[in-house]
Amino acid sequence: MHLETMSQEIESTRQGVPVPEPSGTNRDPDEAAKPTEEEELAPASAEETTLASSNGYDLEQEITGEPEPGETNDTEEGEMNFIDHLEEIRWRLIKAGIAFVVATALAGIFADTLVNEVLIGPLKRSGESITLQNLVPYGQISLYLQVIFFCGFVVSFPFTVFQIWKFVEPGLHENERKASRFIILFISLCFFAGISFGYFVFLPISLKFFAGFGTPLIKNNIAVQDYISFVMGTLLTSGLVFELPFISYILSQIGLLTPAFMRFYRKHAIVTLLVIAAIVTPSTDMVTQLVIGVPMILLYEISIWISGYVNRKKNALTYT
Repeated sequence: MHLETMSQEIESTRQGVPVPEPSGTNRDPDEAAKPTEEEELAPASAEETTLASSNGYDLEQEITGEPEPGETNDTEEGEMNFIDHLEEIRWRLIKAGIAFVVATALAGIFADTLVNEVLIGPLKRSGESITLQNLVPYGQISLYLQVIFFCGFVVSFPFTVFQIWKFVEPGLHENERKASRFIILFISLCFFAGISFGYFVFLPISLKFFAGFGTPLIKNNIAVQDYISFVMGTLLTSGLVFELPFISYILSQIGLLTPAFMRFYRKHAIVTLLVIAAIVTPSTDMVTQLVIGVPMILLYEISIWISGYVNRKKNALTYT
């Protein structure tokens, strides 16, 4: 019996088949826990292979920094780098430039009407004692060009502000966007109100004073370049002064201005505005100075109301 068992083991070893141990033999538990040489060399199971490959891929992803297939890169889609910001503002400026060119071309079509009626109109209504004269050969060409470009700037102003706003808007929070929904309309109305005030109120008062001041023995012959500079400077200054409510809105949003601060210094502001009106107004007449000073005081009061409105909205959002 023993010889038969030994012959079976020799034959199985030749064929590579494991030999079953006899039922009567006992194996050491420590030796059973250790893997045999054949188990160490055997290939891993499918589950172990998948786990190893996934771990290897995760390790490679951490080293290379590449996202997994189908995974979006938040930095590329959600944020813009410096080059993207430059590209964005470049296209905004190009669009604003196109609007300016179109508005300037339209103003060039009506150039004669703009010069004869709009530009020289306040001078005609001020009296007959002021006349314009050209002192250089290219004076009228320069006059026409300045009128055309100035009108193009005024007409395209809302679209330019809109492009600037669209560039700034992505950096604001949702509540700030809702609060600034009509900001383009607000800025444009303030600017055009200032232009209208300067053209229909300030210019006629100033020109009438210049026409009636001094001795009649001296003729008031004004160089056309000085006249156009005076008109454009007056209109631009009026347009910027009437942006005071908008400036109050921005400073209140930032937190640099409060209605309590503006109410505390109201008396000082009124005196300062009246002094500015007296300096800007060429006439010594008190009524004329009030015509310039009262709108500025009204703008200050509107700015107080706007600052109070902004602070109430901010406090409501804070408590909610």
